[in-house]
Amino acid sequence: MAAASMMTRHRERHSAQRAGWLRAAVLGANDGLVSTSSLIVGVAASGASSGAILTAGFAGLTAGALSMAAGEFVSVSAQADVAHADLELERAELAASPVAEFAELVGIYERRGLPRDLAEQVAEALTERDALGAHMRDELGHNETNEARPTQAAAASAGSFTVGALVPFLGMVAPTGTARLVVIVAVTMLGLAFAGALAARAAGTALLRPTLRVVLGGCAAMAVTGLVGVLADAAGG
Repeated sequence: MAAASMMTRHRERHSAQRAGWLRAAVLGANDGLVSTSSLIVGVAASGASSGAILTAGFAGLTAGALSMAAGEFVSVSAQADVAHADLELERAELAASPVAEFAELVGIYERRGLPRDLAEQVAEALTERDALGAHMRDELGHNETNEARPTQAAAASAGSFTVGALVPFLGMVAPTGTARLVVIVAVTMLGLAFAGALAARAAGTALLRPTLRVVLGGCAAMAVTGLVGVLADAAGG
């Protein structure tokens, strides 16, 4: 009874089931912050008016969100197509050579450490229950946890990009050009730190290294585009 109660209460929390949408969401938020802040910094550094900066920023936000959604949908759809092709090929091989496929499954379990007799028993039991599922999972590595979901990935990427891209616009409340640049960089760095820490927390990893990686990468991008804006202003002047 006690063992059954402990098993009932035991809940394991792993990050693998969140890998698909989490990757898309983190990538989208990071891209939204970095690309939009870099665009705004570059345009602001060129001496453009507030209207021009806002226009460029919102155009970049819209184009970026749509691009991220389309890119994720196409990429993950291709992944789903590969899985479907593997499924059809494995189904055909099971129909044509069931004995060879059974032996292949036994070999897989032997390589994982099972003795021959037990490997044959496991392969036989799984083949009787769902031969195709056993081969897809144990031979090819396809399962429900890593199943490709194009719409989910596209929505997570576009939504998180939009949220991230809105953060740099907070810098537009500053009254002067120099102060505006400082505030844009500051709020973007805070946003990047939050996004990096949130992603690390969701993935179950340490906070410091992923957060620093995100922040430093974003700062480098803003520095480069800001320099481009300054050079463009100098060339135009």
